[in-house]
Amino acid sequence: METSHQKQIAIWLFICCFMVAGMVVIGGLTRLTGSGLSMVNWAPFLGWLPPMSPQEWQDVFSHYQKSPEFMAVNFDMDVEGFKGIFWLEFIHRLFGRTIGLVFLFPFLYFLYQKRIAGNLKPKLVFMFILGGLQGGMGWYMVKSGLVDDPRVSQYRLTAHLGLAVLIYAYMMWVALGLYFNSEQNSQPNRQFLNLSTLSTSLTYLILLTLLSGGFVAGLDAGMIYNTFPLMDGDWIPDGYMPMEPAILSIFEDVTTVQWNHRLLAMMTLFSVTGFGLYALRLELSDGVKTVIKLLLGMVVIQVLLGIFTLIYVVPIALASLHQTGALILFTISLILTHRIKC
Repeated sequence: METSHQKQIAIWLFICCFMVAGMVVIGGLTRLTGSGLSMVNWAPFLGWLPPMSPQEWQDVFSHYQKSPEFMAVNFDMDVEGFKGIFWLEFIHRLFGRTIGLVFLFPFLYFLYQKRIAGNLKPKLVFMFILGGLQGGMGWYMVKSGLVDDPRVSQYRLTAHLGLAVLIYAYMMWVALGLYFNSEQNSQPNRQFLNLSTLSTSLTYLILLTLLSGGFVAGLDAGMIYNTFPLMDGDWIPDGYMPMEPAILSIFEDVTTVQWNHRLLAMMTLFSVTGFGLYALRLELSDGVKTVIKLLLGMVVIQVLLGIFTLIYVVPIALASLHQTGALILFTISLILTHRIKC
């Protein structure tokens, strides 16, 4: 595959990555605004157009009126109020379909033009399959809030978020390899191997912290203990890990979920700071050092966003910025790891 073709494919994948990131942000907003359960039917290949007439709006609203969320929470909502929560979820689903088309049509074009190397084809097909699975995972998540309790499962929400981040990371990694025409260093020195191991570990830690935020969102755990650094006046609050077996508390108890997210955030802050202070003393390229400095700056911004989101009791704008910041921090770490490894 020619270098020019590699870069064309890489730029296409970067565009798809940007759209997936936007999809994650929009998905977070649907959660924050309570819009995620407004569409109670799933039409994966249809549903490109919203309701166009008063009768169509009434039909869609009548389906929503049968949902647990309407009966328990929004029982006094009329059609006009329903439109306020419908549009964001509709945009979320429409944008997901659009990503599929933006991926599929250029893929078919590059395939027809024989611009895709043999070893790249299965990777691209795998990305497309993951995208389809993500749509199914989204509906599986929504269904958990359409049964009895008008709240989606925090397990399914985090799985939906995790799969989106997996797709994003895999696509980004492949795109970086194509754009920089990377080849693994066959005989890296010990110092570089250590740095690569540390950078990879940091990326996994940031990912774990990001996913723990999914449980915070799923349980609305940010609505309590709105002080920092103490929780109800204690470093470790009363009621930490109260469930039997205790491991369930990590996923189902709001106090434990929030404390664990705080702990992971602080671990990320100190780990990134220590890594940065160590790495900047090494003989690295200016480009790699710039990425390290970006990582150092972004981790501070992200922690501050998390603190302000908490103490102001999860305002939508700050909470969305915090989620966006997590994805930016993860992206910088991923790019850094790629540049060190390759």
